[in-house]
Amino acid sequence: MTPDSIKWQQFAQWWTTLAQRHHVADRAERFFQHGLGPDQALDRAAQEGGDLDYILFTLIRHWIPPVLPPEGQERTTKHDSDYWVESSRILKAAVVRLRELKPVIDMLTSPNPLNDSPSSPTSQGPQVEVELANMVEGIAEVVGQYGGPDYTSIVKNFDPIPLRQTQPFKHNKKHSAELWVVFLLREHFRSLGLGKDRTWKLIAQLVAAGDIFQSEETLSTPEALKSWWTKNWPRTYTLLTEKSGDGSAKTTAYQSDYEWFQAWFTWQTSTATQSIPSST
Repeated sequence: MTPDSIKWQQFAQWWTTLAQRHHVADRAERFFQHGLGPDQALDRAAQEGGDLDYILFTLIRHWIPPVLPPEGQERTTKHDSDYWVESSRILKAAVVRLRELKPVIDMLTSPNPLNDSPSSPTSQGPQVEVELANMVEGIAEVVGQYGGPDYTSIVKNFDPIPLRQTQPFKHNKKHSAELWVVFLLREHFRSLGLGKDRTWKLIAQLVAAGDIFQSEETLSTPEALKSWWTKNWPRTYTLLTEKSGDGSAKTTAYQSDYEWFQAWFTWQTSTATQSIPSST
């Protein structure tokens, strides 16, 4: 096996392992089979200077299944209680109760004073800092963002992209998740100075390898994909243009996502026992 083959194998293994944790390993495996296949989409992206880890980070967020209320908790009429808003209220109430119980938690996690005897060295038991209230509070905030007046459909089918939003997009329309994937890839390659033809050819290959549309539409050619994106993007993400009068909103949205990825990736590699091999 050549050094390049080993490098690609290690790179694919790390991302497939991450995908396994999110129950989408089959999507990752198929992507690497196609991406490293005859078209060599990943190799081409690397040659153009693309950040392959960011490309995988973008795709894996799309592969994660949509967020839905549990079976039986869906809204059947507009006046039904919103599962997400109700969950947020319950969690916030739990935060208040947890903070009220902090003295009890401190007592349970403090060393036993009876063990502190002069005949033996002071044995400090493991001091456990339980920040459960802060964690639950953070979950409550995220859950609350799924509900509310912006999403009034009876049965809410939330797209996993954007997984983290810094712009108030309404993205619960058909194909909005796919549009966001194409947008991020497009902005990524544009930031590298690639021309339009090379950019759309690369995106088409990556989208086809990632099976983003899952055979719903035939958009594997650069021309078809570009035409589809140009037609549908303004209808779904109009707020992205309206929010900024200087035309920089798209760049800001991409940069925000890329910076989030960099922080996440740095944390992942710093906590791993072995750094991810570079593929570029």
